[in-house]
Amino acid sequence: MRRNRNAKIVATLGPASSSEEIIRKLFVAGVDMFRMNFSHGTQAEHKARVEAVRRIGREFHRPIGILGDLQGPKLRVGTFADGGITLVPDASFRLDLNPAPGNVDRANLPHAEIFAALVEGATLLLDDGKMALRVEKFGPDFATTRVLVGGKLTDRKGVNVPGVVLPISPLTDKDKRDLDYALQLAIDWIALSFVQRPEDIFEAREIIGDRALIMTKLEKPAAIDRLDEIVRASDSVMVARGDLGVELPPERVPILQRAIVRACRREGKPVIVATQMLESMTASPVPTRAEASDVASAVFQGVDAVMLSAESAAGKYPVEAVTMMDRIIIQVEGDPHYRALLEANHEETRKTVADAVCAALRTTAHVVSAKATITYTSSGASALRTARERPEAPILSLTPHTKTASRLAVVWGVHSLHTAQVSDVTTMTDLACRAAVQEGFAAAGDYVVIAAGVPFGHAGTTNLLRIARVGPNGAADGIPGQGS
Repeated sequence: MRRNRNAKIVATLGPASSSEEIIRKLFVAGVDMFRMNFSHGTQAEHKARVEAVRRIGREFHRPIGILGDLQGPKLRVGTFADGGITLVPDASFRLDLNPAPGNVDRANLPHAEIFAALVEGATLLLDDGKMALRVEKFGPDFATTRVLVGGKLTDRKGVNVPGVVLPISPLTDKDKRDLDYALQLAIDWIALSFVQRPEDIFEAREIIGDRALIMTKLEKPAAIDRLDEIVRASDSVMVARGDLGVELPPERVPILQRAIVRACRREGKPVIVATQMLESMTASPVPTRAEASDVASAVFQGVDAVMLSAESAAGKYPVEAVTMMDRIIIQVEGDPHYRALLEANHEETRKTVADAVCAALRTTAHVVSAKATITYTSSGASALRTARERPEAPILSLTPHTKTASRLAVVWGVHSLHTAQVSDVTTMTDLACRAAVQEGFAAAGDYVVIAAGVPFGHAGTTNLLRIARVGPNGAADGIPGQGS
């Protein structure tokens, strides 16, 4: 099954999409990677969904990526004696470590780390920014605040502290349990929440090792201050616009989205745009025009993937939402301005042998009108470097490792395929040509351009560029000048 687009679709599984029948329909409609949200559901439910995705992948002979999204720390107020209170503007309100139920004058905030990081004049946001408090006085176990924006505050609503780096690990005890289980399930990507600094990624990397790749969720303003370092430390990045928009003015989020996408494109790291992309389709069979434009804007920026959350996890129209996203992407990528924007935003090639080969792959494919750019890769690095170049011809990635094939499912333009191990260039070239024919990219007489690393089986050794013409039997045609 070949997608006729470059940008990928990530869909969250949940109550509306738990059955194998629905998951299969979502895949057929266009999903390239499924997200397991560990903020909800049981381990047994996640296991059943992962197993269903793997079965469907085998059924269609296509690698499907799986993303395990960790919940991360959740900062919340405690409970109230009457279930909730009304905060009045300009009133004084105290937050403290006292676990007693709150009232109109005070509430429990069971997070000593917040008090330790406060400064006078800091702003506290409650319930996704619906209410705001200004800190007037504080100590190690309390903060006296003034209500800036009032409203109804009920039990266990969230607390955000914009502009402050909190001394909190991104991995709670729950996250560590979920992470261990996700790794047991051989999930391909781990999404890391509440990242504030590169050290948070290093902490997770020590646990994960090479068992999965790390997708950093950019949802804290503190992370934006060290954006380039965080992108370099990550394997991929998610622009988590919902949480990012709580602590930042809404008008800044589109600007930051573009800056994050550019940073990821520069480093060759896959970038996903998430949150509220087709939100109205949780209850409606069609999106708003603004939502369609939002998805289109992200695709025009050259993102690797766009993501559905509640639309596919809990909405009434999960398959329709995926179908709509697929249609929008295809329309955008068919617009002449799409390729012009990719070219205008093309990043300078990094000065390494591997990047030079992949840049030459892009140029050569254009010159000979190749039907496909093909990478034979062990770790996936060659495919990632090729995707960074955003070539005109589709990217067919061949790998002898099923794990690598699944991990690449979310990368822009990459059609990933699990193939046999090869030991010499001639066998690899024949394999590439046959795969291009088998997957519908090329026919006899067409050119393909191949990048690989010699010796085979060693990660990070991209050093070979080869032009081949597909012969009448599907293998490489032994024409003069085929060469390497």
